[in-house]
Amino acid sequence: MGMKCAKFLLLLLSLNVVSNIGTAAAPPTCPADVGSDCATSSGEWEGEFFPGIPKIKYEGPSSKNPLSYKWYNAEEEILGKKMKDWMRFSVAFWHTFRGTGGDPFGAPTKFWPWEDGTNSLEMAKRRMRANFEFIEKLGVNRWCFHDRDIAPDGKTIEETNANLDEVVALAKELQGTKIRPLWGTAQLFHHPRYMHGGATSPELGVYAYAAAQVKKTLEVTHYLGGENYVFWGGREGYQSLLNTDMERELNHMARFLEAAVAYKKKIGFNGTLLIEPKPQEPTKHQYDWDATTAANFLRKYGLIDEFKLNIECNHATLSGHSCHHELETARINGLLGNIDANTGDPQVGWDTDQFMMDVGEATLVMLSVIKNGGLAPGGFNFDAKLRRESTDVEDLFIAHIAGMDTLARGLQNAAKLIQDGSLGELVRKRYQSFDSELGAQIEAGKADFELLEKKAIEWGEPKVASAKQELAEMIFQSAL
Repeated sequence: MGMKCAKFLLLLLSLNVVSNIGTAAAPPTCPADVGSDCATSSGEWEGEFFPGIPKIKYEGPSSKNPLSYKWYNAEEEILGKKMKDWMRFSVAFWHTFRGTGGDPFGAPTKFWPWEDGTNSLEMAKRRMRANFEFIEKLGVNRWCFHDRDIAPDGKTIEETNANLDEVVALAKELQGTKIRPLWGTAQLFHHPRYMHGGATSPELGVYAYAAAQVKKTLEVTHYLGGENYVFWGGREGYQSLLNTDMERELNHMARFLEAAVAYKKKIGFNGTLLIEPKPQEPTKHQYDWDATTAANFLRKYGLIDEFKLNIECNHATLSGHSCHHELETARINGLLGNIDANTGDPQVGWDTDQFMMDVGEATLVMLSVIKNGGLAPGGFNFDAKLRRESTDVEDLFIAHIAGMDTLARGLQNAAKLIQDGSLGELVRKRYQSFDSELGAQIEAGKADFELLEKKAIEWGEPKVASAKQELAEMIFQSAL
């Protein structure tokens, strides 16, 4: 009996050793929370940030799995181009990893398990690792950033730049060869120094500081292989004209952008420079009010060939337009470069940055994108955030999946409308009177008022046809 017990104990000991060897060989899978033991000696966490989330795959419209794509099939070919190439989806670092759920009336509601409550350099690196795990599991290969969202401010410009360099070096390593920024940008609106603006500040020191910050962010975007660079002038505007020299501020902004163009060329950055229009918030009036205003500014200052526009749908509605209107305005001016994919709430009068879930709106968006021949080197950046009340880690994935599926359905619907041809034919017929000799003269700029008066007298009272708006709307709805 004693011999049998000894053999049994020896067997248990052997199994325990084998088990320990197997455990030691396995990669770390503990959750990325501040109390975990997955930190290295340098304090950087190594493990899995989203251990319960698999790599998101396409399962088709019949799937009930919330962590799967129902409509976004990256390799599906539509109108001669793969869906992933039409979309060029990007994750916005600031909303996804710096969004807290706080608003003017309430405290933060989101406390992700990897956050330690600080804005330290170590925490910045941890967020960056989470960012790339999220991107890889989502199955996209682009991301966007503000400089101050990815790395903390220092006490001096030199210290701040050193912090940024350290985080960017890690980002470069984690990107590998397949992931790159869709665009980068400098955050010239959060710090108190920018309360009057950056490029339009009345303080020369602030103007110089903003220039130094954009210079560094251009360098970083270039280093990371970024495809575009965005200027969003959230504080480039005014609260009152009584104390504002608007002409001088606009001239200063133009000189600032000219200097950015010159530096871009000097460092060999071939990405597209983008201006993002927005009418107001946080300023009472932002100088880049909408696509038309931005285009006029670029033409006035001789910058029209150096920039394109980054159209954000929620900004479009704040300016009193539809997203479709702003996209078409940018497109026909040859300025459509990128889309910030979000939407607002018609019952709320501010920039709510919600994920686009309206298939009809997405279809209109994709009609413009198809007419534009795509967005490359731009794409769709999800400048959208979870609702304040959505606080689970998986909600980050669900929101992006739903946004991607919505735009994928929009692409499919827009392709159906184009291939069917009924809507295009309706539009063609509305203008068919111009498909004539005189119409061609008008469109070529060769018909003067004397000739037109002669024709008006000859023809008498013109007949005016129906616009067939209801039929157009019927055809559109049938594609949804």
